[in-house]
Amino acid sequence: MTVLKGLREALFLIVVAGLVAAVAVGIWVASAGGDFVHRFGIALVAIALLLAITGDLTLSRIGMLGARTTFGLPPEREDAGGGRVLTGVGIFLFVSLPLLVLGVMIAG
Repeated sequence: MTVLKGLREALFLIVVAGLVAAVAVGIWVASAGGDFVHRFGIALVAIALLLAITGDLTLSRIGMLGARTTFGLPPEREDAGGGRVLTGVGIFLFVSLPLLVLGVMIAG
């Protein structure tokens, strides 16, 4: 059951990333002209790399560590993902990697 939830979450993230890339490239093409397909591949690669770096909450936890320590609070828990099923590794493997491969195939 958890596997299906994780795959459903990965599919949802891929669809959202594709929609965000399509809207951004649509604005880019409308303002500067050019080829939509090539730029869409570049946008997918950029989003894949961004998700690979910031796929989990590690960066936000590190940024809040000093403030939490100041107020005597313990560090945030590792499993406090906000209801997410996929971890950082899962987001990399099931979302970032397919987006990267698809973007390279489209742009290349």
